[in-house]
Amino acid sequence: MKFISWNIDSLNSALSGISERALLSRKVIDSIIEENPEVIALQETKLPSEGPSKKQLEILNDMFPEYEIVWNSSVEPARKGYAGTMFLYKNCLKPRVSFPKIGAPDPMDFEGRIITLDFADFYLTQVYTPNAGEGLSRLRERQIWDIKFADYLEKLDKEKYVVATGDFNVAHREIDLAHPDRNRNTAGFTDEEREGFTNLLKRGFTDTFRYVHGDVIGVYSWWNQRAKTSKINNSGWRIDYWLVSNRIADKVLRSEMLDSGPRQDHTPILLEIDLNGVY
Repeated sequence: MKFISWNIDSLNSALSGISERALLSRKVIDSIIEENPEVIALQETKLPSEGPSKKQLEILNDMFPEYEIVWNSSVEPARKGYAGTMFLYKNCLKPRVSFPKIGAPDPMDFEGRIITLDFADFYLTQVYTPNAGEGLSRLRERQIWDIKFADYLEKLDKEKYVVATGDFNVAHREIDLAHPDRNRNTAGFTDEEREGFTNLLKRGFTDTFRYVHGDVIGVYSWWNQRAKTSKINNSGWRIDYWLVSNRIADKVLRSEMLDSGPRQDHTPILLEIDLNGVY
């Protein structure tokens, strides 16, 4: 099976915007379509609480005619048009869909950050992990989130295999960003966030990119769009992941970044895994 995950940074902009960046986003969508994955996970959709509009659904159905679409949007008391996640999965698949709350600090559980697809023998779940915020204003809440999400994945893993993806908003190791020395104690590379991700892996999960590629350097999934030369100079971070239960790590065939061309911010990440007979 082939899965793709992407922090799209505004679904509406990507679908119907007219800016240069929107056009680049649609080229990325075209590249995802060409891969023909069974499941697509999108983060930071920024949809209103009621979800995509009729027009947006029409565009999505035209782009992805063979897919079912489910979403989780930010609702009160959280900010409107904030965060949010979406799954598109081939309509031949019949998972049960859930939108779990994990007991995170308010209002994180209302920000549409998790969707889980429940297949016969495995779970496929995605997350848009909260950012620690400017000046690390949300770091304490982020630490609690990390513990609660690790608890959630561990619970799923006791029931069946787990495949987990998304924007985890942390560069785990120094080799996961271009300039670790100048980014210490900034959001996404604090000791606390890195320890939170280490704790998650210790619960029984494998970072598939490192499993496949070892300690390769210079491969990232995010480039700061505020710095115009960040992608040209490859001053990136690897903060988007495909994780799997340790006991199915040997089934991973590919785990890599897709080329998003000149578009900065996140690039899609791909997982190909042999799950024959387990769904």
